[in-house]
Amino acid sequence: MKALTSVAILFMALFLAQCKSDKSGEQQLTPDEEKVYLEKGKAIAEATFTALSGKLTKAMEDGGVAGAVQYCNVAAMPLVDSLSKASNATIRRTSQKPRNPLDAPSEWETEILTSFQQMTAKGEKAMPRMKMLDNNKVAFAAPIILQPLCMKCHGTVGTDIAEADYTIIKKLYPKDEAVGYKPGELRGIWSIVFEK
Repeated sequence: MKALTSVAILFMALFLAQCKSDKSGEQQLTPDEEKVYLEKGKAIAEATFTALSGKLTKAMEDGGVAGAVQYCNVAAMPLVDSLSKASNATIRRTSQKPRNPLDAPSEWETEILTSFQQMTAKGEKAMPRMKMLDNNKVAFAAPIILQPLCMKCHGTVGTDIAEADYTIIKKLYPKDEAVGYKPGELRGIWSIVFEK
């Protein structure tokens, strides 16, 4: 009986250690898992940014802000969807001030956005991070910092964004909130979710 009790205690200890939970009961990644997912997330975010920004820059050169906004409206989501399938992950860009309501943040994304905003407000650099969403999903988040070129679509209307261009933006995105930014500000996050 004593041996059976010892085996049961050992089994329970191994089971609890396997869960890798913190005190709140939230699942945690091991350091090795975190490193792997962090590197994968960074690589996917960089590849997605490169693909989007290259096509967006070309659209801007060919058709100005109207061409760029049209490109975003028609082709950006399908491009991100195809990269999601190729990466076996769900890739999103989200913000607390989305241009497209479909890009509004989830609860965990809002938590990360708020944290990144607090960091940048203090002059600290927001760094990519990982979060377990449940036992099977791992989330990667990285800041999107507004670049000077982005001001033509995300700056101040009437100063950075021509009124005629904003009319086009509002026509394609009637619920637009993604204006009023300054270069170097937090625009949003890359949100990448992996199946574990």
